[in-house]
Amino acid sequence: MGNKNKTISFRVNEGAFEALRDIAEERDISLSAVFRDYVDTLVAHDGQVRVIPEAELESTGQGGESFPPKIEVPKSFVREHERLELETEHLREQLEEHKRYVNYLREQLDDGDDEVIQLEDLDGEPDEPSFRLG
Repeated sequence: MGNKNKTISFRVNEGAFEALRDIAEERDISLSAVFRDYVDTLVAHDGQVRVIPEAELESTGQGGESFPPKIEVPKSFVREHERLELETEHLREQLEEHKRYVNYLREQLDDGDDEVIQLEDLDGEPDEPSFRLG
């Protein structure tokens, strides 16, 4: 059997609903995604999920560390990242420019009413005299 999704339905009071909708808007996800994330977390931790207010969260870090953990990144890494972002932007601009040029050439080719002469057509009939330069 395949892994089929199931629907769970329940009621909450209006205040809780508004709070959940605010959470969803803050995270820029759907209200359904908020519930799916919660259920996934609940299942992953075997039902042992506890909601902690942010004020308590900062004081519960082990060894004086706050949550989420913070690390320092060397300036050289940040500069290299910024350089690569600029280079990527430049390459995207070049790609767009090349695409515009290819489109321009295609339009010129499509609009061109010039007669195309095939090299085979330039060859004379077999009984015509041929000339050699040089």
